[in-house]
Amino acid sequence: MDCSEPSPDPPSLDAGDCYRALSIRDARFDGRFFTGVKTTGVFCRPVCPAPLPKAVNCTFWRSAAAAQAAGFRPCLRCRPETAPGTPAGRGTAASVSRAMRLIETGALDHGGSVDALADRLGIGSRHLRRLFEQHLGAAPRAVAKLRRTLFAKQLIDETKMTMTEIAASSGFRSQRRFNACFREVYGRSPSALRRASKKKVAARGGMDGTADASRSVIKPAAVRRTSKLDQSMIELSLPYRPPFAWQALLDFFQARAIPGVESISGDRYLRTIRMNSGIGSIAVRHDASRRRLRVAVRLSSPEGLIEIAARLRQLFDLDADADGIDRVLAQQPMLRANVGGCPGMRVPGAFDGFETAVRGILGQQVSVKGATTIAGRLAERWGTKLPRRLAQHDDLAWIFPTPRRLVKAPLEEVGIIRARAETIRNLARAVLADASLLYSGKGLSEDIERWVALPGIGPWTAHYVAMRVLREPDALPSADLGLRKAITKSGEKPRPPCEVEIELDPYRPYRAYAAMRLWASLNPV
Repeated sequence: MDCSEPSPDPPSLDAGDCYRALSIRDARFDGRFFTGVKTTGVFCRPVCPAPLPKAVNCTFWRSAAAAQAAGFRPCLRCRPETAPGTPAGRGTAASVSRAMRLIETGALDHGGSVDALADRLGIGSRHLRRLFEQHLGAAPRAVAKLRRTLFAKQLIDETKMTMTEIAASSGFRSQRRFNACFREVYGRSPSALRRASKKKVAARGGMDGTADASRSVIKPAAVRRTSKLDQSMIELSLPYRPPFAWQALLDFFQARAIPGVESISGDRYLRTIRMNSGIGSIAVRHDASRRRLRVAVRLSSPEGLIEIAARLRQLFDLDADADGIDRVLAQQPMLRANVGGCPGMRVPGAFDGFETAVRGILGQQVSVKGATTIAGRLAERWGTKLPRRLAQHDDLAWIFPTPRRLVKAPLEEVGIIRARAETIRNLARAVLADASLLYSGKGLSEDIERWVALPGIGPWTAHYVAMRVLREPDALPSADLGLRKAITKSGEKPRPPCEVEIELDPYRPYRAYAAMRLWASLNPV
């Protein structure tokens, strides 16, 4: 099993390679396969601290859902619910990756159907099921159900939330279904699992934490209430596969932070958020020693935590196969030194797709600083005021406006030129008519066609949205002045967009990652 580059077809789970990764607890493979242990009936992460089972007793599975479908239960020690997500793939695997992103945003929750999911991807439902079986070893609904169950298990272990709150926060439509899923997956009720977790904490001397699977040490609770006095605050833990260039992400966000909506404070990223269940704020910091992000979430309602976690994983590109992508980029001389100097650079995503798309429109032919200033004015004029009790920093004051708020807004009054203001209003109308614009669909080419068909949207904006909102790894805004400068020798006139396309063609299917490195090279820290 080669870790250097995701394959267009499902990688062969060679038992020897998997067992070697398991025997040394190789964190690069965490989330890429799971080990079913015949003698115990559980499935584990490659970094599980339990004694190494004999090779003859091990089976290997592409996903947690596949292991569960084969009759194995999740390990209560390494806790598969805390593993990084499955990396995106290419070829037919790209369709599965797009489907997974949609599932993570709730496409199969609350009555969503596999047929509707397949329609959004432009393929038949039978073909989608075949692709899931081929690449993940489980059906789409099984993947979605286990995702909800594992997230709920994390909340059971590490918060004092009630079972009703946990069920709602994890996307379950009823308490009955919540209880049934736990009995099916774990063979126990949620309450029994919580009692067992409390006993383990007591056995560790009262420390409220779990074992870091790769290090066999006690760590702080991955998801917990931070204070009995502040019941609106919850902490989430979001793991990733190294390498991870946290500072590069902070630098990117700091240059583009919308005043009142986002802020960088020291080594933390903070922003306001809006969910279907309510509003609030988040504060994110990097825990490098545990290979995870720590997220303080302050919400008006605990519902929707599973969607917040999914959005954050996309915002920080946590499921990227960074090591494999870096190996591809380093094959060409132009970026070889860049990769060596800053391994693990990610493509920043979007917490609010509409917000990021509007930010992209404001950035048409103006400086980053200028677009950021205007976005702040827009948020203050038409956004929602964040209650002080929900703000985690004095800089957080406004929640970015919804499409409905902007569809008829006189945007010209805050300094937006008429043509750009009309483009934003047209986008708001389009999103209200078809929210799928903000989610990945049939593929890069089709998504670009949909966006450039909107009035006022050109290839640059469409590719920028594809990079950050639709999470297309091969998107490339080739007309970007920064990219044109980055491939041009010092003192010369910026080369044309067609030459950006030529220079970055060898980096397919990761041109978005190449673009991020070129942008960063213009402003080295």
